[in-house]
Amino acid sequence: MDTNIKVIQPAGVLDGNQTHQLRGELNDVVGTGARLILVDLTNVTFMDSSGLAALVTAFKTVRSAGGKLCVCSVNQQVRMLFELTSMDRVFEIFTDQDHFIKTLTPEV
Repeated sequence: MDTNIKVIQPAGVLDGNQTHQLRGELNDVVGTGARLILVDLTNVTFMDSSGLAALVTAFKTVRSAGGKLCVCSVNQQVRMLFELTSMDRVFEIFTDQDHFIKTLTPEV
């Protein structure tokens, strides 16, 4: 995978207790100069509003740095959270990493 592309794969419950780790990872990745960041939610079993807030903050940070943040492999609960908050209109959501790579890597 291109060095300008970074994948972050949080796991378990993405709630107030776990968002600090996610924010730290995302800040580290932005600091490396990655222009395209994929948050792969395959292993996330549940996400609450604080997890979503961490993604929104990261989205804004990445965008202000001239990059793009996308998500993939969302489960039904996470998709519902995105839809209820209309964040599905903000984030590009891919079915999986392969779909992401086939769709976006020509941009980098």
